[in-house]
Amino acid sequence: MNFLFNFVLNHSDNKMRTYIIADNQDITREGLMAVLKSEHLRNRIEIVFSRNELQSRLRIYPESIVILDYRLFDFISVNQMLNMKMGAKESSWILFSDELEEHFLRQVLLIDPSISVVMKNNPLQNIVDAISSATYGETYLCDIAESVLNDNPPPKKELGNLTASEKNILREIALGKTTKEIAFEKHLSFHTVNTHRRNIFRKLAVNNVHEATKYALQAGLLDLMEYYI
Repeated sequence: MNFLFNFVLNHSDNKMRTYIIADNQDITREGLMAVLKSEHLRNRIEIVFSRNELQSRLRIYPESIVILDYRLFDFISVNQMLNMKMGAKESSWILFSDELEEHFLRQVLLIDPSISVVMKNNPLQNIVDAISSATYGETYLCDIAESVLNDNPPPKKELGNLTASEKNILREIALGKTTKEIAFEKHLSFHTVNTHRRNIFRKLAVNNVHEATKYALQAGLLDLMEYYI
């Protein structure tokens, strides 16, 4: 097959590579293993089913190529994933998924542009190209990831109709703090913070914390690194 032939050419140094498949979808694992187990390639393949297993394998094989479906794995947050990758500086990572939100992709790629991205519905040659690129420390971005990264960011939101206190509370909400935590840290009553929260949602015409957080990010109330750390 042409895709295997190209992959073999890219592996002409015959060096043993370790590939960690972090994907809880059976059909995906089988497909990836079929490519990586070509008789011409000297690959070590590790299958992991949790972030703890992934962390353990990275300690043993720090130069691994990680193929991860973030949406099907048990990372609590994007920050947790990025911290793990930062701790394994010699590893290369590929995000491999059926669907990744534009907001998610833009933030991940701005924070760590070394992460490769390819979709499960991309042609097989694209998937192999992504694996080959990551193997040699290069970054591969599929068309969707390229367009997200190159698109202009959404227009900046305005917060002029919020009071200074409401902006302060919105910032704390966007950082993931609960009403009780905000009240304790700001030396305010639960009722006062809850009132601010209701007013913020009404003025911004948002219905939940996710929408409020997105609004705060687009308004520049906090930066991306602060949001994820």
